Amino acid sequence: MKNRDYMDATHFYGRIWMITALLMMFMIPVSISIYFNAWPHVSAVLKGLLGVAPIFWTVSVIETVTFTPMLGSGGSYLGFVTGNLTNLKVPCALYAMENMNVKQGTMEGEVVSTIAIAVSSIITTLIIALGVMMLTPLTPILNSETLKPAFDNILPALFGGLAVVYVSKNWKIAMLPLLFMLGLFIAVPSLASSVSIFVPVGAIIAIVWARYLYKKNRL
Repeated sequence: MKNRDYMDATHFYGRIWMITALLMMFMIPVSISIYFNAWPHVSAVLKGLLGVAPIFWTVSVIETVTFTPMLGSGGSYLGFVTGNLTNLKVPCALYAMENMNVKQGTMEGEVVSTIAIAVSSIITTLIIALGVMMLTPLTPILNSETLKPAFDNILPALFGGLAVVYVSKNWKIAMLPLLFMLGLFIAVPSLASSVSIFVPVGAIIAIVWARYLYKKNRL
């Protein structure tokens, strides 16, 4: 009963914060338009949305379907409000659950995931605030050619570390989707900009392959 009460409260407050965050995002351009008395034409807004909205809608649906089972309800609400899921919130949650030896989809995993994402959001906010204050003195260092290769490889390094853990534990399942994605992106490098769309593709391949191995008694 306590678990049910927790989940009901999570969904109740999660929906409130999601709606509040959405209204705040919309109020920024509305407030600017009211202050300067400058409103964009509807045709211009629709034209701009036509170019980017379908991509963002597709990615948002894919991320919701893919990440929600990993993060749990509380982690999903918090992660989607604060953003930066793929390269920060999801790795933090997975790594925390791995260290605590809890499984995704359990009540323990739900709590650990939510705490990990909350701490990550607080730390990110503090680092961004510090970065804004230090932006001018740090600009020459950040734009240095010496550090450029490191910044270009932050995301591969982050997911590479996670991949070592999960691939080593389930290498039979991981090999087929891994080889498929490697071959796909090597053959068509331009698809790298749409990598989020291929996350569920890899997940489906892994599920089908795992089912096949299970039927053959190889797992």
